[in-house]
Amino acid sequence: MPREGDVVLIYHENNPTVFARVEDISPDIKKDWYHITLLLLTLPTQMVTWILKDVYIEGEEFTMGGQPMRLEAVKKVMLEEVKKQPIKDDALKTPQKRGDVVPFKKPSKEIPK
Repeated sequence: MPREGDVVLIYHENNPTVFARVEDISPDIKKDWYHITLLLLTLPTQMVTWILKDVYIEGEEFTMGGQPMRLEAVKKVMLEEVKKQPIKDDALKTPQKRGDVVPFKKPSKEIPK
């Protein structure tokens, strides 16, 4: 189950729609139901609170207004993992042709005689 601070991807009608950060998960009065507060990472950002079963928070499909929805946890990638990955593109390994350095000079305002 995602925890506070985790990022999830929200699917609407089986299409990825928006990323959101989990701000809070607190139990509801009903067993196995939770209030999950999400910060939708849109412009401008929006805060929403949904009441969902634990299985829905874990990724099982649910409906909202008759439309299928799903939350998918976004895998965290640590910087150390990224640095350890080999470069796959051979073009990045070969040195690039050096370009000519062209100085930036303002044209002189002298009038030719």
